Amino acid sequence: MKYVLMFVETAEFAQKLEAMGELEREAAYAAVGKWFADHADKITHQAHLAPVHTATTVRLDRGDPVVTDGPFVEGKEVVSGFAEVEVDDLDEALRMARDWPACPIVEIRPVR
Repeated sequence: MKYVLMFVETAEFAQKLEAMGELEREAAYAAVGKWFADHADKITHQAHLAPVHTATTVRLDRGDPVVTDGPFVEGKEVVSGFAEVEVDDLDEALRMARDWPACPIVEIRPVR
């Protein structure tokens, strides 16, 4: 089965990352690289998204479509990247998500 693991960044996580020293930040990025390497046999596609200030949102729920700069989602969490994985079942996707070393939230969705 295919799933998308969406890595969700919070404002607190972004502040923590920004406050890290260079060596600590390099170690955090190395942990992410290791996670991708450890699961490379299951990852079919992955990407780190550009920063949220580069986003454009199209709202279709207010009559005519409204286009605005920025994500403008309800909340302080943004998807910062994703990995599409090919696994046996949701349990395997959950195992992968449980050892994700970065953003504090991973949303898992099946791909149709």
